[in-house]
Amino acid sequence: MSDVAAIHDLVQKRNDLKTEIAKVIVGQDAVVDQILLSIFSGGHALLVGVPGLAKTLLVNTLAQALGLNFKRIQFTPDLMPSDILGSEILDENRQFKFIKGPVFSNIILADEINRTPPKTQAALLEAMQERSVTIAGENYKLDLPYFVLATQNPIEQEGTYPLPEAQLDRFMFAIKLEYPTFEEEVEVVKRTTSDARSVVNSLFTAQEIIDFQHLIRRIPVADNVVEYAVGLVSKTRPDNAMADGFVKNYLDWGAGPRASQNLILAAKANAAFNGKFSPDIEDVKAVAIGILRHRIIKNYKADAEGITEEIIISKLL
Repeated sequence: MSDVAAIHDLVQKRNDLKTEIAKVIVGQDAVVDQILLSIFSGGHALLVGVPGLAKTLLVNTLAQALGLNFKRIQFTPDLMPSDILGSEILDENRQFKFIKGPVFSNIILADEINRTPPKTQAALLEAMQERSVTIAGENYKLDLPYFVLATQNPIEQEGTYPLPEAQLDRFMFAIKLEYPTFEEEVEVVKRTTSDARSVVNSLFTAQEIIDFQHLIRRIPVADNVVEYAVGLVSKTRPDNAMADGFVKNYLDWGAGPRASQNLILAAKANAAFNGKFSPDIEDVKAVAIGILRHRIIKNYKADAEGITEEIIISKLL
């Protein structure tokens, strides 16, 4: 199949995928779009939302529709790296045998990742970056495609271990999950309090998703689009010559080069999803907030005046 035909196929399959997800998930179109952009770009996503907004159900439904294996890990303060990676045990023949942990799956839901100590966070983040884990000197490759969706509860921060900036940077998108509208919540209640069960069909194989990930990376990008993305990231850095007074006034730190890379990758995926063969500046703008919001650090003045990350990024677009 040519790349042109493959992009037409991707557009159709993405629309079918959203239809399958909508059988179970009401609304949340922007959230679903950003998660799909992450998966088909080969990245990971951080989902920030209060409890009870169907984060687990969303990821489970997504895994079914993509035809992938899904595991959920509930992070707690006493969770150890071996609990998620796996460990060696002595079998009946007194030989060491490796028992794989829940990290060995295609899609991982890391529930409340900020509730576990840094040692366990780091173990998961190594798996995210390297797509492999090392146990007792032995390296084990993870099955591809590999996607981690980590969640954080923005309400209660007492007794948590916030992810350091270097680890936050590993996530392609930070996605905010909002409460449903009144009409959507009525529909949610109707669906979840009846005995009807929707059947979600698998539309992909693992290899098809990997092929689409390679296809998106092959999409050409004009120099002016790359320069716009790099310029946008440069403007978030207060000590950069391109930064304006607004940024210098409200930001302590800006985004790094990984933000520029992710902007272009996500813009390619966004263009492909819309049937375009090359991204333009509008595609970069469409993904900018989700990619930059967790990579910029506000100062106390921004907090005092109620200036959010979204307001700052919108000023730069």
